[in-house]
Amino acid sequence: MLISEKQHVKYTFSGHETFQCRHLWLKKGYDFVVAGKSFNSEDAGVELGVGKNMVSSIRFWMRAFNIIDNNDKPTAFANRLLMEGGWDPYLEDEATLWLLHYHLIKKGLASTYHLIFNEFRREKIEFTKENFVSFVKRKAEGIGFQANDKTLREDFGVMVKMYIRSDSQSKDIEDTFSGLLTELDLVENYKRKDIDNKVVEYYEIVNNEREELPAEVLLYSILDFGQFDSSISLLTIEQEPNSGGMVFAINRTGIVNKIETMIGKYKNITFNDHAGVKELQFKEKYEPFKILEDYYAK
Repeated sequence: MLISEKQHVKYTFSGHETFQCRHLWLKKGYDFVVAGKSFNSEDAGVELGVGKNMVSSIRFWMRAFNIIDNNDKPTAFANRLLMEGGWDPYLEDEATLWLLHYHLIKKGLASTYHLIFNEFRREKIEFTKENFVSFVKRKAEGIGFQANDKTLREDFGVMVKMYIRSDSQSKDIEDTFSGLLTELDLVENYKRKDIDNKVVEYYEIVNNEREELPAEVLLYSILDFGQFDSSISLLTIEQEPNSGGMVFAINRTGIVNKIETMIGKYKNITFNDHAGVKELQFKEKYEPFKILEDYYAK
């Protein structure tokens, strides 16, 4: 954990014990805390069916994905999603993965994800692990704290496992060890040789139309963003930190297409263009969870 008290900036690049979040961990951990059990208990590993280090990792990821708060209590989002009879307790709908990705970025506890999606990829369309380490160290120097190279590299490696399947994993076979968000195909990777003929691995997060992203999930993110009264500009949706455009890596065409879907479903939403300023307007602002209830009710 890296902290600058002077500027009240807090970054976390550890806590997961180098384990990426697995598909069953959030539901398993949720049931564990709902049953009143403690991650600090001696038999927590036995109850969860994992080793001691994985207990800490499950707790970390539950906080990072907004499943539990700092007191290990389930959040309102977690209860609606993961309780028995909830929206999608076993994460079977891809929309749920998009939602979890959104909460991971927005909450910002796992700083690598927040920084990569909101800041770093503005600077580097394609990047390497070393590019990311240099980026964080530059930020660290600017606000007066030390960033550990080994910790940053390990955290980046966990991020890669969270979003990218290894060559040995197949989309047709559920791999309980694969990262939770690999199905989203948000992070692409490839290898090529540098000027010294050394093979280097590169990564990209490319903005595209995200046809597979439900319009309701984008609308939820807009309403949850919350920093507006009755209208929000297309530019804000596209470019503000933690906005749908940044978090979901969706381009303007994709956003506008999904806005058209929203307008068709919700009569209190309109999309207007005044003097070149494109805005999404709300005659009445919907409660964010109401949008998700509508989606999962299908």
